[in-house]
Amino acid sequence: MAERLRRSRLTKPGYTRRRCGRGFHYLDPDGGTIRDRETLDRIRGLVIPPAWTDVWICPNPRGHIQATGTDAAGRKQYRYHPDWRTARDEEKFDRVREIAGRLPRMRDRLCDDLTTGRGLTRDRVLAAIVRLLDLGMFRLGGDQYANREEDPSFGLSTLRPEHVCSRNGELLLEFPGKAGVEHSRVVEDGEVAAVLTALKRRRRGADRLFAYWNGFRRCWQEIHADTINDYLREISGTRMTAKDFRTWHGTVTAAAELADAGPQPTPTKRRKVVAKAMRTVADRLGNTPAVARASYVDPRLLQRYENGQAPRRGDEREVRQLLKE
Repeated sequence: MAERLRRSRLTKPGYTRRRCGRGFHYLDPDGGTIRDRETLDRIRGLVIPPAWTDVWICPNPRGHIQATGTDAAGRKQYRYHPDWRTARDEEKFDRVREIAGRLPRMRDRLCDDLTTGRGLTRDRVLAAIVRLLDLGMFRLGGDQYANREEDPSFGLSTLRPEHVCSRNGELLLEFPGKAGVEHSRVVEDGEVAAVLTALKRRRRGADRLFAYWNGFRRCWQEIHADTINDYLREISGTRMTAKDFRTWHGTVTAAAELADAGPQPTPTKRRKVVAKAMRTVADRLGNTPAVARASYVDPRLLQRYENGQAPRRGDEREVRQLLKE
């Protein structure tokens, strides 16, 4: 039986690395060179990118965080123990499945908030944003990426008025997203389109598209990612975040692809179907197939298919039921 994981103490001294020719050599907390083969194999197995700086490596092979560093964009990055990732992923997908059961009631609330009154109130604008999250699998984005001088990238919360445009009678959201992926989405929902059109007109020249009119203070209140997540928790009654929509819809998209392909007679053919489904999910999410499979598709769905159990319809109701079993 494996020893249980230990919580890593990132403030305590750890192993570090120093450039040596075309590679690195590794130092213990006292500055001595690490020569133990097992320790070196563990460190190299973490595949820490060469570009990372300020690298810290956990001395304990059972630490929940195995390494940290700063990437070329200045972001803190982590390498987690595989057992920690497995446990957290199981918790994540269990939570998302539970949240999916609340979606019908949440969608009723969104409909109410979108259709009650015509002003750009807090609830109406937030309901439009969340419906876009539900329909379009958007990322929320972050101010630190939108405000970069070079190659800014955007998510739903950081869109600007110029990212809303009309073409051939259609309303579109067009913007550069994460990793330079260009997004162009048609907004087909009439209530959401009305909110976006009003915001584009009223917010012309502003740095941020999404804001609501605070009638008490007589001013615009900008909407940020934490405002959206607060609203999600309010309407769901649980600790939901925007990313949960991407995870749920990634799983449902995969289920629909597997249902379309149907049962396959051999493991090789089933693996090919799964690979094609991951490409479809990745295309919708704006990720790679590897990231889609690792982070956005419930592994229980894929395990069932690879064991010969294909979804019949691949809709939300069936997926909720399949993942209960």
